[in-house]
Amino acid sequence: MPEKGEGTGEAKRKGGEGGAGSGAGLPPVVDRVPTRDKVVFLTYDDGAERDPRFIDLVRERRLPVSMFLTDSVVGPGYGHFARLRSVGASLQNHTLDHPALRGLPYAGQRAEICGQQRKLRSRFGIRPHLFRPPYGTYDATTLRAAADCGIAAVVLWRITLEGDGTLTYTRGAHRPAPGDIISVPAGETPPLTLAERTTRLLRVLEEQGLKVGRLEDHLR
Repeated sequence: MPEKGEGTGEAKRKGGEGGAGSGAGLPPVVDRVPTRDKVVFLTYDDGAERDPRFIDLVRERRLPVSMFLTDSVVGPGYGHFARLRSVGASLQNHTLDHPALRGLPYAGQRAEICGQQRKLRSRFGIRPHLFRPPYGTYDATTLRAAADCGIAAVVLWRITLEGDGTLTYTRGAHRPAPGDIISVPAGETPPLTLAERTTRLLRVLEEQGLKVGRLEDHLR
């Protein structure tokens, strides 16, 4: 499991100092969302896996999934994500080139975040307001750069859906709970396809009486 950055927690706001050249407050860093609704949030990273059956699953189950895309990974595959968006997925920011941001200078971090904002806007006409730092690592500079790029929240995770369909937890109880953010990282050769892993997860959630919520509705 990649090491997570400083100051993670549920809907925790990093207050006070604004971004360079901006008077706005810094975005909160979240790995779960306080909610009374029996929902969890499915988030998918990078864009390396382009399983066409996953598009069918999202459409058939009306899953409000969030895709955090890296430009250098997606490459010529943006058409796949246009199809996902057309069936209800949201597209969010995961940097241009997937570097570990913590410790990089402000200019470099801003270029990675704002650069992917521009890419997604030019391709889809959208301006993402959620950002996931690669590997879950970040620092105060990341938050300043994210604020200056128009990011409303920095999204981490409490649960990871592994390539074999098992769940791992960064903290807390080892079972899904309302408000949890679940990360589905891209795998080079996972034993299960993206659709298969997601289907298994949906069965677990149904057993717990949980549904999939739209993260963007809870983080504005």
